[in-house]
Amino acid sequence: MALSQPQAPLTSAAPPAPSTTAREPRSYLPALSFANLGVYVALLTPVMVSMAFKIDHLVGAEAAPATLGMVMGIGALFALICNPLAGRLSDRTTSRLGMRRPWIIGGALVGTAALVVVGTAQSVALVLVGWCVAQAGFNAVLAAANATIPDQVPVERRGKVSGLVGMALPLAILLGSVIVNRISADATRFLVPAALGLLFSLLLAAVLRDRRLHEAPAQRFTAGQFFGSFVFNPRKHPDFGWTWLTKFMVMFGYAGIATFLPYYLIGRFELSEQDATGVILTATFASVIGMVISSPIGGILSDRFGKRRPFVATAGAIMAVGLVVLAFAPSIAMVVVGQAIIGLGAGAFFSVDIALATQVLPSKDDTAKDLGVLNIANALPQSLAPAMAPAILAVGAHLPIGQYPTWYLFGALVALAGAALVYKIKGVR
Repeated sequence: MALSQPQAPLTSAAPPAPSTTAREPRSYLPALSFANLGVYVALLTPVMVSMAFKIDHLVGAEAAPATLGMVMGIGALFALICNPLAGRLSDRTTSRLGMRRPWIIGGALVGTAALVVVGTAQSVALVLVGWCVAQAGFNAVLAAANATIPDQVPVERRGKVSGLVGMALPLAILLGSVIVNRISADATRFLVPAALGLLFSLLLAAVLRDRRLHEAPAQRFTAGQFFGSFVFNPRKHPDFGWTWLTKFMVMFGYAGIATFLPYYLIGRFELSEQDATGVILTATFASVIGMVISSPIGGILSDRFGKRRPFVATAGAIMAVGLVVLAFAPSIAMVVVGQAIIGLGAGAFFSVDIALATQVLPSKDDTAKDLGVLNIANALPQSLAPAMAPAILAVGAHLPIGQYPTWYLFGALVALAGAALVYKIKGVR
């Protein structure tokens, strides 16, 4: 899955009418929060833990890293494409069920069936196909579900709603780690998260007072409009370009590196699979605690001092320190410490990064599209990093420090470079 922060939905063909209610329906926010939690559990549990073990069981430890990189890289591309596509198509949906509900229900059913295929697959080819379909299905749910925010929520409450929905991401990572730690069978490790994704998605569909579009927009949805979701002119808008590059490089260090932690633990500390899942659970809990601590502090201090760049740079540097600690961890305890440090940096980065981004958007009239372009910087590292991993690991095999320390050090350097590049942004302090 392409990790993303709460943002305006990627829609332009027929923008939803702004909410005219005093506040959203009472049942809407809990249902939306649980839907995001369920979908994130369904997709992030494989990304963080269970897919690594599934691939290892199919191809063996030697071939597993390259195979995992291939599966994750291609799957992330499907997430990158299908999320904005589903969002834009939901704007044009004239079903009697509403604009968003068909995509929520259909995407959840497709994604669940695909994860069942992944869990029971006996070949890498079938795992790859199932994972790509799962990414497509559940990202359609995310796009349609989060597109309901401007449909249902008045403008003055959208920040609060987005913040509450955003809590689903770290909670999903933690819950997924708990699930894998409690379950040993490959099929069940995919089936249980998929079932949660399906259940909570259907709950949202059941309580949603969905808008209905009675006539399709007169303007045709063209390939040019769709591909326009992915591009901008960095020469015309240099601050936006530097913001994109900063986000991309810091997210490379955070999200792009994480997939290989199970292999690192098993190889470096000679842990069993069950012991490795226990360590991942503890490390994930430490990381989430770090995010919970630093996220509000970073946002409050940034607002108080009226500055963004120093906080983004510091957050990226803290993440780089955590990756270095992880690379040279002499014990399991230091692995947990490293993950906690990464969480501290990530929480601060996420809290300030959105505020910085909204100050450099190229257009006040097309913010959804511009935020969608920025979201590519969140998602693309999850495709490129696994694709690059085999080459970096091969280099590391010939270095004294070893494969995975080299990989984590590479991630630290990329994140640190991204943190430094924030000072190329001139329009924000």
